Amino acid sequence: MTRAGGTWPRRRTAAFVLLGLGSYSVISFGFLGAYSHDLRFAFTTRIALLLFAVPALLALGRPVRLARAALPAGPLRSLENFLASRFMRVVGSAIFSPLFALAAFAIFLTPLAFALRESGWAESLLTLAVPLAGLLMILPVFEGSEMRTSLFITAEFLLAFVELILDAIPGIVLRITGHVLDGGHALATVAPGWFPSQLRDQQLSGDLLWFIAEVADIPVLIFLFVRWSRTDRREANELDELSDDEMERLTREHLRGARD
Repeated sequence: MTRAGGTWPRRRTAAFVLLGLGSYSVISFGFLGAYSHDLRFAFTTRIALLLFAVPALLALGRPVRLARAALPAGPLRSLENFLASRFMRVVGSAIFSPLFALAAFAIFLTPLAFALRESGWAESLLTLAVPLAGLLMILPVFEGSEMRTSLFITAEFLLAFVELILDAIPGIVLRITGHVLDGGHALATVAPGWFPSQLRDQQLSGDLLWFIAEVADIPVLIFLFVRWSRTDRREANELDELSDDEMERLTREHLRGARD
């Protein structure tokens, strides 16, 4: 904040460090990280939390807003160009998130999940790539500076409900399937006595994945509803400020456009 000559709220710093980086550390280096190689439910839960929970908690610190306030002109221009790029418009769109989550979680239904769980380099790559992907998807929602119309936000709201349904599909399939889907049971070795059976492990994986995917969408729905409410109020105030002549002219232009 030295460029702007101001200070950054401590609660934002605490949210980013304690909630964001703290949750990342607990998930990556705690029980889920330690047993992700051996237990399906630890692996799927870790990936789901890294994709949904960690990026949302990091975003509470408003890192983009801090960068806009603190960066000098050159890096700030590069940041704004990146945020306005076609890549970010696609990744940050309301339709991309549910499709990406569905595709990512669908991997848990295939033998590829077991291969990723068994590979050390894949585990390390996922630990970095998954929260980064989640952050790129959620930052435009929290940090977007563009003025959105109430119609656009309504569309985002409806797509968020679609995501609520789509995210649950892989978890439900894992829960109700009566056999192990990833093929890992064929290579299973002697496990500690407290480990669940291979099928029960998959069922726990489905339960937790289903739960996390549904709960993670609730804060987004609340945020979109609040933003829609504020946008609708702003548009109503703008209409109230128009004179009778301006309102009549806008009405004529609207009717003329509808006829054309």
